[in-house]
Amino acid sequence: MSTLFGRTLRNDPVEAELISHRLLLQAGMIHQVSSGVYSYLPLAWRSLRKIEQIIREEMEAAGAQELKLGILQPRELWRRSGRDEVFGPDMIRLMDRRERDLVLPPTNEELITETVKSVVQSYRDLPVTLFQIQTKFRDELRPRGGLVRVREFDMMDAYSFDLNQEGLDESYKVMMAAYKRAFKRCGIKTVIVEADSGPIGGKDSKEFILLTESGEDTVVLCNECEYAANDEKATSLKVANPETPHIHMEEIHTPGVKTIEELANLLEVGTEQTLKAVFYYADGELVFATIRGDLEVNDVKLKNSLGVSDLRLASSEEVKAGGLVAGSASPVGIEHIRIIVDDSVRLGSNFVAGGNRKDYHIKNVNYPRDFQSHLEADIAMAESGHKCPQCKGTLQTQRGIEIGHVFKLGTSYSESMDANYSNESGELDKIVMGCYGIGIGRVLAGALEQLSDEKGMVLPHNIAPYEVIIIGLNTDKHEVAATAEDLYKNLQDMGIETLYDDRQETAGVKLNDADLIGIPLRVVVSNRNLSKGCIEVKTRTSEEAEMITLSNACEEIKGILEKIN
Repeated sequence: MSTLFGRTLRNDPVEAELISHRLLLQAGMIHQVSSGVYSYLPLAWRSLRKIEQIIREEMEAAGAQELKLGILQPRELWRRSGRDEVFGPDMIRLMDRRERDLVLPPTNEELITETVKSVVQSYRDLPVTLFQIQTKFRDELRPRGGLVRVREFDMMDAYSFDLNQEGLDESYKVMMAAYKRAFKRCGIKTVIVEADSGPIGGKDSKEFILLTESGEDTVVLCNECEYAANDEKATSLKVANPETPHIHMEEIHTPGVKTIEELANLLEVGTEQTLKAVFYYADGELVFATIRGDLEVNDVKLKNSLGVSDLRLASSEEVKAGGLVAGSASPVGIEHIRIIVDDSVRLGSNFVAGGNRKDYHIKNVNYPRDFQSHLEADIAMAESGHKCPQCKGTLQTQRGIEIGHVFKLGTSYSESMDANYSNESGELDKIVMGCYGIGIGRVLAGALEQLSDEKGMVLPHNIAPYEVIIIGLNTDKHEVAATAEDLYKNLQDMGIETLYDDRQETAGVKLNDADLIGIPLRVVVSNRNLSKGCIEVKTRTSEEAEMITLSNACEEIKGILEKIN
């Protein structure tokens, strides 16, 4: 350890937001190059290589073949697929000396499709699954959390190519099983949730989420059945209001009332008896979203329903320029703006809505009697306390980190990239694709978020940089130094990855650093224990150390490691 490149810190790094970020910096495992870009120092790199190898082995066991695609790619590929605009500023674009447009890819569907297209000719060439472990680039607006959200990261991305949908379903199932095995071997626990496909596209996708309070993703889980989805995709059972006969609309004076809560309190009705207005700009067009007052609009659902690439809340100036009155708006009488209605407005009658003039609202508004919509869809956010859409259970939300994602792409890329194969009848069919990704750094960060304690890292055996750390105390005494050196050599000869802390430091510094780094098994060689013919061993998570005889130390250490593996 006296020659190990890296230095542990005594104090907490002030810039670290998450536990994993703090510990990786404090343990001397990463060095920040710039915002969202890190260098991996030897300890971290050993762990990351182990994670890569576990994933590589499981991909190959699932029949996937490894390759490595070029990183610097022609921008034209992305224009052909239509994703040059979809990724927007997140994708890093550049130009070479001949003024040719290039990109640093955030993912690789375009290039892998182009590559497969150049090889696959007939149905005999399919199915095939290809994967790589490669650096990706995304110009995140706000990188955060160390390795959780970065601009440069290593990812395993795999792609399946099949003859038809049935083949894709099978490839998807095989990859899901490979993910489960890989994450189990990495020592982390994940839940599988329904997910939005985002800029990757496709009709079906699932995320593997590592649950932790420090996570940036929100997942919605049922307390009774297996329903699970991220908040971008989750649905809930919308409870209908009691149905009452439709009566005539009536304008009411509501001075100073601008929020749903103020309106409900003034009229002594539930928020579910009101209609909420939310204004957005969608691909440069002002749109009007209407939803029941007890619900919130899910921006991702709205974006997908509209089929737009850019969606944001409209500013107060834009709302005013559109002839709308913020705080008193409703779709009643509005014809010049596109109106999107959540399906919850059908689950009730005689709602209270804005009067489209300041300090006025309208009672007894009914859809579709009193206003029309250009689009009706589920655009509501599923929240904690809502009813499960699959059973009578109650939904609850938890935080988590997305570790892996799988997608059924179908033929979207083979159509845009013109990737075909000749079927048994000699006719051309589109290749059916799936894609699968795992964030290597996120596995390490996620393990730290999920398992670490107040002393430092707790790293699973299979992904820890070393299996054993030997701490020599009183190494100024020849017997202690010689015994520790011999034990170090013998364990290495047995194939046990061992780190030997031979530094001229106090016992407290060495023991604290061992806990900080999180090596699964600690071995202490001291003058006092040697006088009894023993050495001390302690697993990272056990409360007490135990003594083992020096004469049989290597075999006993091997046995302990087998138990904690």
